[in-house]
Amino acid sequence: MEKTVLITGGSRGIGAACVMAFAKQGYQVAFTYRTHPQDAEKMTEQLHQQGAKVYPVCVDVSQQEQVQRMVAEVEQKFGKVDVLINNAGIAQQKLFTDITAEEWRRMLAVHLDGAFYCCKEVLPAMIAQKWGRIINISSMWGQVGGSCEVHYSAAKAGLIGFTKALAQEEAPSGITVNCIAPGVIDTDMMAGFSEQDKQQLAEETPVCRLGKAEEIADTALFLASEKSAFITGQVIGVNGGMVV
Repeated sequence: MEKTVLITGGSRGIGAACVMAFAKQGYQVAFTYRTHPQDAEKMTEQLHQQGAKVYPVCVDVSQQEQVQRMVAEVEQKFGKVDVLINNAGIAQQKLFTDITAEEWRRMLAVHLDGAFYCCKEVLPAMIAQKWGRIINISSMWGQVGGSCEVHYSAAKAGLIGFTKALAQEEAPSGITVNCIAPGVIDTDMMAGFSEQDKQQLAEETPVCRLGKAEEIADTALFLASEKSAFITGQVIGVNGGMVV
């Protein structure tokens, strides 16, 4: 029986890599986007041509009513959601003293409220079928903190705590909840960095290169599989050795 994965923030970067990877493995893939409809449409068309079942939905995951409508749409299209990947996120580099209250609230809303709302909507069906996979995409900065990214680091750290607590609660229902903490990944979020900055970051990484979005997607595929059934409440660092 086909499994359905719901990936938030799936139009670019790590999210898009997850969409591609899960589609190639035969999953029915629903993904959300908010600000890049052209990217979502292009990827959907490409995967449809390859015979994949893909369904994009425009939604702001920080808004509960929008998430409720989105999950209802996905369930109508594909049935229950078997795997949820909470990937939607925003980033900002800014001195702590310059962060506005609005920017602080928005950062927490997208990362934490979004994961909360999505889990609330998909968990009842997972509990009923006694099987499910929830994968939260955090960051190494959620583990160690990043200068000039206090709000981002706080949000990603909160996602780690959310993962560990929810994993304890849902394990008896056959549902695993894990977290991937990427290091420096070469995606669109790095667009503001110069080539010199990227080279320096690569040199600071023990494996001497930046990570690829596909490497995060491969980790998510493993955590979604039966092979990971005894792994829950864990933070999997995919960071080239930068955080150990």
